[in-house]
Amino acid sequence: MWKEVGVDEWVAGRKSSLEDARATVEGIIKRVRTEGDKALRDLAKKHCDLTEIAVSDEEREAAYDEVDTKVVESLIEAEARIERFHELQRPRDLWLENIEPGIVLGVKTTPLNRVGLYVPGGRAAYPSSALMCAVPARVAGVEEICACSPPPIKPLTLVALDIAGVTEIYNAGGAQAIAAMALGTESIKPVQKIVGPGNVYVTLAKMMLREQVEIDFPAGPSEIGIIADGTADPEIVAADILAQAEHDPNAACILVTTDKKLADKVGKEVAAMAAKAKRKEIVSKSLENCGYTIVPDIDAAVAAMDEVAPEHLSIQVADPLPVVTKVKNAGAIFVGKYSAVACGDYAVGTNHVLPTAGYAKTYSGLDVQHFLKTATVEILDREGLNAIGDIVETIADAEGLFAHADSVRIRRRSN
Repeated sequence: MWKEVGVDEWVAGRKSSLEDARATVEGIIKRVRTEGDKALRDLAKKHCDLTEIAVSDEEREAAYDEVDTKVVESLIEAEARIERFHELQRPRDLWLENIEPGIVLGVKTTPLNRVGLYVPGGRAAYPSSALMCAVPARVAGVEEICACSPPPIKPLTLVALDIAGVTEIYNAGGAQAIAAMALGTESIKPVQKIVGPGNVYVTLAKMMLREQVEIDFPAGPSEIGIIADGTADPEIVAADILAQAEHDPNAACILVTTDKKLADKVGKEVAAMAAKAKRKEIVSKSLENCGYTIVPDIDAAVAAMDEVAPEHLSIQVADPLPVVTKVKNAGAIFVGKYSAVACGDYAVGTNHVLPTAGYAKTYSGLDVQHFLKTATVEILDREGLNAIGDIVETIADAEGLFAHADSVRIRRRSN
């Protein structure tokens, strides 16, 4: 269960799981494209007898009766903390800068009009993911926010979506939910962008439908990478590994350490915790995707972890901040023994929807910017036009785009 593994081997395993699902996802997308709501109902049959795809206001209200008051209060507090952090990311709607006499340049920022959120829900309720997806969209100013989650949607998820201000909720899960939001059905209007985590089928569907809809990034089964030296607490390291392992059978963990003794101690702690885990079946399966790598020093650990590009990176070393500055590829970084990844999952305020399977090399985690688009603004007067006119005309003529050059010459000749 706890074994030494090469970084390249570990990374390859994360990529191959997506390809294994391709044929299944292609078939699901085709069915939703041709059958619409009927496909959603048929594909839901193994979970429930789905009649109404849209969740009514009455169902939202009734969900509160099914959720403990303390849990509702915790969700409200978590939502406020997430909103507070994401408000810091909201840019000005319009900024203009006088670059030089006669030339004013700027950027106009506009929210997307309609977005779709995917909230997992097969093995457990994930109200935290509902908050993480919806709050930055609302902060960005998106008017229409729809969400899909596997039916029957759990009351916890409904309550969280309601607290977060989601305007439409639909009973649809898996790759078919992604296809429905991308392509549209009788019940679900297509969206401009889909965000949210999911299993390999959800992740692959998002990637395959990018011709129809934009997505945040590939966000599949959860994973954690840990950089640790001999000062790390093996019990804490093991606890973070178990926390990721209980997500999904395809979740994965890798420890990169300079200390073989630490790796051995962590392995013993992992085995002991796994034996007592409440989600033991899932944990046992996902631990097959876990392991450790021994490296000679911290610089080598950073280099190895940059190849992994983990969704979550925990840094458990004697002097962590220099490591933080050196790391290039990670979805979210948790520094020190008290910075549990679970805090980022729920209530510290940062977003837990993050790129997985090495995609942190090129993507950032979900934030307000994902729900905004920008347009540059250019304001020139005669002085500004004259300042760059010769440059524009010269380059345009050189490219053979003579009308481009003339459009400037005419302006420069006019009164």
